Amino acid sequence: MLLLLFPVSLFAQAKDTVAMRYSKIITKDDLHGYLQIVADSSMEGRETGKEGQKMCADFIYNMFKSFEIPPYKDKTYYQTFPLNIIKPMPAEINVNGKQYMVNGDFYSFPGQSEQRIEVSNVLFLGYGMDDEKYNDYKGVDVKDKTLMILSGEPMNSDSVYFVSGNKTKSQWTSNYRLKLEKAREKGARAVLIVVDNVIEDVRANKHRLETESMKLEMDKTEMPIVYISKEMANDILKKTKVEKLKEKICASGKPIIKSAKTKMIIDIKNRITKITSENVLGYIEGSDLKNELIIVTAHYDHLGMDKNKVYCGADDDGSGTVAIIELAKTFAQAKKEGHGARRSMLFMTVAGEEKGLLGSSYYVQHPEFPLKNTVCDLNIDMIGRQDEKHKDNPDYVYIIGDDKLSSTLHTISENANKTYSNLELDYTYNDENDKNRFYYRSDHYNFAKNGIPVIFYFNGVHADYHRPTDTVDKINFEKMEKITRLVFFTAWELANRNERIVVDSDKK
Repeated sequence: MLLLLFPVSLFAQAKDTVAMRYSKIITKDDLHGYLQIVADSSMEGRETGKEGQKMCADFIYNMFKSFEIPPYKDKTYYQTFPLNIIKPMPAEINVNGKQYMVNGDFYSFPGQSEQRIEVSNVLFLGYGMDDEKYNDYKGVDVKDKTLMILSGEPMNSDSVYFVSGNKTKSQWTSNYRLKLEKAREKGARAVLIVVDNVIEDVRANKHRLETESMKLEMDKTEMPIVYISKEMANDILKKTKVEKLKEKICASGKPIIKSAKTKMIIDIKNRITKITSENVLGYIEGSDLKNELIIVTAHYDHLGMDKNKVYCGADDDGSGTVAIIELAKTFAQAKKEGHGARRSMLFMTVAGEEKGLLGSSYYVQHPEFPLKNTVCDLNIDMIGRQDEKHKDNPDYVYIIGDDKLSSTLHTISENANKTYSNLELDYTYNDENDKNRFYYRSDHYNFAKNGIPVIFYFNGVHADYHRPTDTVDKINFEKMEKITRLVFFTAWELANRNERIVVDSDKK
């Protein structure tokens, strides 16, 4: 969390009586009424691409229409995007004429781009591309190359994790998850990850390996990732043994980079079913600053059904979905009565979050409004329940990401709360060392990756998270009303202030 260096009183603001009047449009009774529809079993769990999701999209569209929010373009409220359902098919790998056994010598998760890669050289990079101690392997060109990296992080003989600066063990784990992103950014062709035990990994990931996946239908071919055994790694490296390399790295604390000539073919095939899904957009044009845009998002999809069990998703993320509906109604009513926001507002419920942030990913790649004109994204994902930490105090919300790109956004959020809401703003999950990595796990992240400041409003997980028991009767609607009003006051200030918020930091 960004620490303010000035007394809070310097940032105190008088209450905006107009904002206070319109905030009262947001009520727990409205939220309850909407959620009874969105999280009803008739919606069949709102799984992306399924009938229940489309029924819910129609409900949101009809609500926007009833508030007299016009279609944003071409007489539609929908941004339709193409998806591929990819059924598991084993990859094939041949090294120097030897065919290796899937799920014995190697494994790969379903959903990777169909492609055949012929490799003549593999670049070994030890523990990868993300350690600042190694200066990001400065000068090492990985573009169009097949990389081999070791899983985990380097440990010395006493099993103490090496540190760089003030890095901790949890940071090492977090950084490992970012290595693949860095490899993609630098244009690597493929990545081979050497794991300790392929058989155990396959057993632990059985469900994921055997379950169909869903991906955006994209033009570009994505970098494949294959997990390989130490024995297979040794065959690829030929004279060098991977265990010896690990020992040297852990003993010296220095990177080892090796290039190995080898003839390898990676062949990935897919069985694909094509479908579509929809983001639902409610656009309210601003006045004198209408070319700038505030986006408020929530995902309305959930996990669908498992046999006769419906995953209703009342908190995840029915709560955020109905908050969006209520916020759209409030800003629409303000405009109708001559108090419209200066900046334009986009209230967007997205699909495909549970499948990998797909709807928001599609939007930032195909924005209906220029990303350079997008001031920020306020994302609401689960605000209707309490976690164990706050079991005795429902008046809280986790704030995530508010200071990652803009100190101004953090200050506005804090002031809105101090002036109007008086909730406990809990920044636990905003810590970059947080092992849950919630910052990377909801739709705001796709905006943050594009340099757009974000706030993620979240109540934490609970016993019913991702279970059929996440139902409407367990929702705290008074809590929801308070948090939705906090989002309103924050959005109102962002939409009406004279200056656009600054982008003055880079913690994304």
